[in-house]
Amino acid sequence: MTDLAINATGLRKQFGEKTAVANLTLQVKRGEIFGFLGPNGAGKTTSVKMLLGLTAPTAGNATLLGQPLGDRLTRGKIGFLPEHFRFHEWLKAAEFLDLHGRLHQMPKQIRQQTIPELLKLVGLHDRAQTPLRAFSKGMLQRIGLAQALLNEPELIFLDEPTSGLDPLGRRLVRDVINQLRQRGTAVFLNSHLLSEVEQTCDRVTFIRQGKVLETVSLHEMETAVPVIIRLGQPNNQLLVDLAQFGEQARWGNGDGRIHLTLPNEERLPALANWLVQQGYTLYELTPQPITLEERFLQIVGDQSEG
Repeated sequence: MTDLAINATGLRKQFGEKTAVANLTLQVKRGEIFGFLGPNGAGKTTSVKMLLGLTAPTAGNATLLGQPLGDRLTRGKIGFLPEHFRFHEWLKAAEFLDLHGRLHQMPKQIRQQTIPELLKLVGLHDRAQTPLRAFSKGMLQRIGLAQALLNEPELIFLDEPTSGLDPLGRRLVRDVINQLRQRGTAVFLNSHLLSEVEQTCDRVTFIRQGKVLETVSLHEMETAVPVIIRLGQPNNQLLVDLAQFGEQARWGNGDGRIHLTLPNEERLPALANWLVQQGYTLYELTPQPITLEERFLQIVGDQSEG
């Protein structure tokens, strides 16, 4: 059994003259929470549809849980909460989940045990007999999440799972995702709420104009420490010498400050001592932790695709 939940190489989707996805290449490990980020129109939804087998790629190849796209048995091990869902509003919450349980060919006894547990998990245990037409958008989001978890998936796609939720609802979703990580389920998370992604994901991929730009580990982002240095009479050789402490040493925007990224904050005292020993007058040494939003703007840019 492969340790990869998703392995995509060169996936491309062409609609006539328009290229929706140019080159989707990524890997997601089992048990990993993986964020999929990009501006509107970047090709995220088309990418998800290709991976789920809802639309055929023009080129490239991919496997889910070690099997080719569209494999019927594998699809039974996958959960999906779309961004734009249209549920059966005349059904009660428990009936809705029971319908999807039957579609998964779950035995009646298992459905009777699982559905109350899922309703409790998403905070809707007291709404089991409430028709979906009476649900708010946030409640529909949560019942959709319960539906996506119904078959105990090994891989789950969540497309904007917290967009209609209040802070308590978003925390509930984070708790559910953490439980999925603990049981080894891979989660492919597409969200515009970067603060939620930052709190939840292990790695993220940035996509723009249908191309993967970069994949980064959020754990490494938390470790790396950008700093700003202001000295008396710095020189260009200093940028070369600073390479022993970190990387990306560069001058600021004409303000005489130096920007440097350290691998961890433990290097700060050594850097300060070295600068003083070299005879520099140290006026400023300020850590500048980078947020996911700032990294997003650095990699993707600040212009959406419309």
